[in-house]
Amino acid sequence: MKNWKRYTITSALPYANGPIHIGHLAGVYIPADIYVRYLRKRGKDVIFIGGSDEHGVPITIKARQEGVSPKDIVDRYHNIIKKSFEDFGISFDIYSRTTNKTHFETASEFFKKLYDKGEFVEKTTEQYFDTEANQFLADRYITGTCPHCSNEKAYGDQCEKCGTSLNATDLINPKSTISGSKPIKKETSHWFLPLDKYESFLRKWILEDHKEWKTNVSGQCKSWLDMGLQPRAVSRDLDWGVPVPVEGATGKVLYVWFDAPIGYISATKELTKDWEKYWKDEDSRLIHFIGKDNIVFHCIVFPTMLKAEGSFILPENVPANEFLNLEGDKISTSRNWAVWLHEYLEEFPDKQDVLRYTLCANMPETKDNDFTWKDFQLRNNSELVAILGNFVNRAMVLTSKYFEGKVPAKGNVTDVEKELDKAIIALKADIENSLENFKFREALKALMDVARLGNKYLADAEPWKIYKTDPDRVSTILYYSLQIAGALTSLCEPFLPFTSQKLCKMLTVSTQNWEDVGNIHPLSEGHLLGESFLLFDKIEDDAIQSQVDKLLATKKANDEKSLPVVEAKPEVSYDDFTKMDIRVGTVLEAERVPKTQKLLKLKVDTGLDVRTLISGIAEFYSPESMIGKQVCILANLQPRNIKGVESKGMILMAEGTDGTLKLISPTEVSLNGATIK
Repeated sequence: MKNWKRYTITSALPYANGPIHIGHLAGVYIPADIYVRYLRKRGKDVIFIGGSDEHGVPITIKARQEGVSPKDIVDRYHNIIKKSFEDFGISFDIYSRTTNKTHFETASEFFKKLYDKGEFVEKTTEQYFDTEANQFLADRYITGTCPHCSNEKAYGDQCEKCGTSLNATDLINPKSTISGSKPIKKETSHWFLPLDKYESFLRKWILEDHKEWKTNVSGQCKSWLDMGLQPRAVSRDLDWGVPVPVEGATGKVLYVWFDAPIGYISATKELTKDWEKYWKDEDSRLIHFIGKDNIVFHCIVFPTMLKAEGSFILPENVPANEFLNLEGDKISTSRNWAVWLHEYLEEFPDKQDVLRYTLCANMPETKDNDFTWKDFQLRNNSELVAILGNFVNRAMVLTSKYFEGKVPAKGNVTDVEKELDKAIIALKADIENSLENFKFREALKALMDVARLGNKYLADAEPWKIYKTDPDRVSTILYYSLQIAGALTSLCEPFLPFTSQKLCKMLTVSTQNWEDVGNIHPLSEGHLLGESFLLFDKIEDDAIQSQVDKLLATKKANDEKSLPVVEAKPEVSYDDFTKMDIRVGTVLEAERVPKTQKLLKLKVDTGLDVRTLISGIAEFYSPESMIGKQVCILANLQPRNIKGVESKGMILMAEGTDGTLKLISPTEVSLNGATIK
């Protein structure tokens, strides 16, 4: 492995349109912070760059919803986000923002250099325009049906259900989220980055030169490359963002995906006048910590930008994580299905490390993982309290009882103690190897194995039983137990920084240099220890139940919101109901009805016959997604002629408050013709 002179570590810039939740921490910021703290412990020259992404449509959407300016939104949430990171010990060297002067200048200069080199392609294209709002629509202001998975609420840039990156013009039945109207296509000119020009370079650089990258990262990159890269617009028709710095670009700003990663560079400029050595020196190692939704931008798009500019280094690794779910359901800010960091600290004060520990233990490193409050409680009570906390507490209490709170003499050393030193060195090596390969869960386990080692050593030696008969042996046992506790001050620091500080206070020492851990005993004989206290408290069932109840209340509120408010219809007799012949059928064929937006022509096997019917569901279901689906149909509805086609029957649907339609289908496969009673 190359001996790097310095490290440039970036973490994804969160949108400043809301607070931070546990998914953000587990996916990006805890692994980045652990890695940076580890490098610092190793004495490496490292900078840790973060900041708020304050442009982009999510900001303007939030502002529109609240009736305030985008600046009001970013000012509010930048401060909330920054404080949350500080509260949880995310140790940025700088936490900047993309609305400041340095960033505007840096992003403009970057664009201008590529523009002057002729790297961009200027194209006039048709884009969606909201005639009611009289503005072009950014991708996030357009929703519609995903052509890949039929998700009816896909955005114009990405389907959040299947993860496919989209163009707004790919959407089926697009709608403006501003006015709700169907947008028209209108010509506009923009500058495009020709990703296709760099496709062969990217394929070699990612798939051949960086085979050590995580499989979830290289796999997503390969999928994109195999589909063939296309030029991507770097500008948008908006009034919030970095203005495009060329003539004829009035009313156009840099597209946020182009603007935001340059924020890493502009933040480094703010941090140090020597910024270029961290971004342009081949002996600097650039690493991006991100979530899986940003893989394409950091592995394909931003490297293309850097390569096209010509003077910057490229990322050596992009150890992206997958998503963290909450109690078996996807975290959703719009549904308030999240654990917000600022709320967590109100309800679990001084327990930052408990959450850091749990999120690291459940880190979604190569696949989505789940956070549950019961697991949170179990890890605190059975691991942090019962193993790490218990070991340190016993060593401190016994030293206070037998040696007046002073580190006892080493005494006669047996093979057991010699093996202890070797075991700590070996576990430290395991931590190093795991962190160097971005396997944070493995590294955390090795850390806890050090505490397990100490616990077993004390339990096997039973010094409380032999003090009267062999005080010298007890002296050696407690001396070595305290040395393990001393080693933990340093080994804990990347993972549990607040615990490391508490442990240092208890032992009245500073953390060791990483290289000294296991090789030099940190506590000298006769050293006076501080006051003993519990590193962790047991979390009781009622505290956990309170959190579960809060989520259940959120789920209930979401369910109630989704129910349509419809007045009850007049009563009907049982005889009237029995006149309806409702049956299960299977859709055999489906196609759009020409010159209509809402109608699908379906061929359905009803068990009685194979018939044609017309259904107004084209806004919500593509023809391809309907084929093979089982549906419930009113089979004895009088035939109707719709757009020149005789429709024999009606499909049953459920309508939401927002007008969306959902199929009513049997939960298990049924025979065609089975009657609904």
